[in-house]
Amino acid sequence: MKSLIRIFAIMRKEFLQMSRDRLTFGMIVGIPLIQLLMFGYAINTDVRNLSAAYVDEAETHLSRQFVADMTASQVIIMKQRVASVFELEQLLDAGSISIGIVIPDDFDRRVIERDRQAAQLLVDGTDPIILGVARQLSALPIKFDSQASPPKQADLMEVRNYYNPERRSAVNIVPGLVGVILTMTMVLFTAVAIVREKERGNLELLINTPIKTPELMLGKIFPYILIGLIQLLIILSLGWYFFQVPIRGSLIQVLGASLVFIAANLSLGLLLSTVATTQFQAMQMTFFFFLPSILISGFMFPFDGMPVIAQNIAELLPLTHFNRLIRGIVLRGADIMTMLDEMLALAIFAFITLTLAIVRFSKRLD
Repeated sequence: MKSLIRIFAIMRKEFLQMSRDRLTFGMIVGIPLIQLLMFGYAINTDVRNLSAAYVDEAETHLSRQFVADMTASQVIIMKQRVASVFELEQLLDAGSISIGIVIPDDFDRRVIERDRQAAQLLVDGTDPIILGVARQLSALPIKFDSQASPPKQADLMEVRNYYNPERRSAVNIVPGLVGVILTMTMVLFTAVAIVREKERGNLELLINTPIKTPELMLGKIFPYILIGLIQLLIILSLGWYFFQVPIRGSLIQVLGASLVFIAANLSLGLLLSTVATTQFQAMQMTFFFFLPSILISGFMFPFDGMPVIAQNIAELLPLTHFNRLIRGIVLRGADIMTMLDEMLALAIFAFITLTLAIVRFSKRLD
């Protein structure tokens, strides 16, 4: 009986301690809530609303009807019409669209005579999910309201797989893992850094030195930048060696994009370290940030297939923009100049979070 009383006393003490720790209590409620919303609402394997563009060289009634029927399927959203196949390929290279539709000048004849495919779907095949959706799209029943009998569905559209002809998932996963691993390690390392100094009593020693707050923050960041670059080299090298993941773009551009992304994550980690009071809290907050990053950034599921509200939240996450950059440069050979808006988003995020970290740290010193 006395043993049970002591056990209940310890239990009461633990519950009281958790109730006083607002961050822990928030995680108890927040993690299940985020997982429920992410998996139940934001994550949708029935992909729709993929961005698309088309070129119509026929400009006939049948070609316009074909475009209208494809748009009505709700599988794709027509972003624009372009003048040539070359422009479609440029949009694919830049990641602006997932699917390009090519309607040749003899579209009507192909539909009537059924001697060859009437149209082509140019697909960003780096993501096998998008390629699968494109193949389903090519089988949609298109009924032309003309006297010509409709062609067999297998002969109507040809699917051309760009960037990943072998349809290997590793081609899409490995570049994305660069961002995931850097997010997890960079945020965690720096989130723990300042808190560790406080717990060990080293922070007071640093305060008594002539070092200024911005200098302290930057001094904390720079060593981890080197660690991040080493991780980048390891992932890309092993991905190329074991999984034959090609690097089609410039390594200098990969390095530039990675440096900005690493700076953004390190700045966020420093900001979290000014909020947390213990290393455990710092790890909790890192996980709280990491969970939505991996789920709605486009790493696991096609970005265009998510609801608009999830897309808006994802645009605030550095991993969303880095996924577009790293996959664009590595897999599609895109020029970073065509994705400057993604670089700008990462730079703004890094500037804001680092500024907030410096301000919060200065206030805590006061």
